[in-house]
Amino acid sequence: MIIDFKDLELNVAQNFKGGEKEYKSRRFVDENNKIMLGTLEPGASIGYHSHDTDSEIMYFLEGEATVLTENGEEKLLPGQAHYCPMGHSHSLINRGDRDLKFLAVVPVHQK
Repeated sequence: MIIDFKDLELNVAQNFKGGEKEYKSRRFVDENNKIMLGTLEPGASIGYHSHDTDSEIMYFLEGEATVLTENGEEKLLPGQAHYCPMGHSHSLINRGDRDLKFLAVVPVHQK
């Protein structure tokens, strides 16, 4: 199956999960996963939030990411990934001077 993100609707969320500025994404969602191509402009963030019923994997494509977790701060570059397991929390911040682009996958956990 091919997912062509340029064919998916652009979603723009202001202050996503309590973050700063805009989170832009194109999303594919089915019964198993949410797969998102996301962009944060410089100074934008996704607010600190919990993954109580799911997990998230973010793979960074462009820019420099700062991820806050219960264990502190992580700096990530293109080619690196951040994993937030179920039951943990995180936020994502673009403190760089260019757009931060990333692929995020959130599996749908069925009970």
